[in-house]
Amino acid sequence: MFDALIIGGGVSGMSCALVLGSAKNKPFVIEKKIGIITHQKTSSLQEAVINNTYGIPQGKLGSDLLVESIQHLSETYPHITQISNEKVLKIEGESPQITITTNKNIYKSKSIIVGIGAANTFAIEGLMQYVEPHQKIPIEKQRIQLKNIDHRAAEGIYVTGTLAGCRSQVAIAAGSGAAVATDILTVWNGGIQTQSHHSIKK
Repeated sequence: MFDALIIGGGVSGMSCALVLGSAKNKPFVIEKKIGIITHQKTSSLQEAVINNTYGIPQGKLGSDLLVESIQHLSETYPHITQISNEKVLKIEGESPQITITTNKNIYKSKSIIVGIGAANTFAIEGLMQYVEPHQKIPIEKQRIQLKNIDHRAAEGIYVTGTLAGCRSQVAIAAGSGAAVATDILTVWNGGIQTQSHHSIKK
């Protein structure tokens, strides 16, 4: 049983995982089990060249960033379970008993974070009722988003990045994933507003 399972290893999903991972020493996080299904094949970063994102060197290839982000997570926060080469097919149940079925396995989680992009090929059974046309991408591109209020589609079901209705920018997607991570940390902290920071002073 995961406490939080992230679906998607693109910008928003990996950003969410990094922030959750960075909070590992907080008392309300120590016992939490966090996982990420690192499916990246459909990420729009696969063909991207990044020239305009804070903290990322000019000319960085998106395909390289995808690989590096998995390595970063593995080395810095190895307690987060990475599940590779699996695609989510179905979501069943409600929080805190959500069942996630992939093409290879079945997982249980108290909450899920869905961040797999806004392509109109989205076909996760159990989430289709949330699908609507994307509000911030030109209609001719036929992108979709999941209905949500401040990244939450339903109790225990969060959505990030372009799938949450954000514009398609690396910085925006990263911020979206980080925002959801802090929302989850706040829930775990009994509703007390929470972030995860590090300082050279400590």
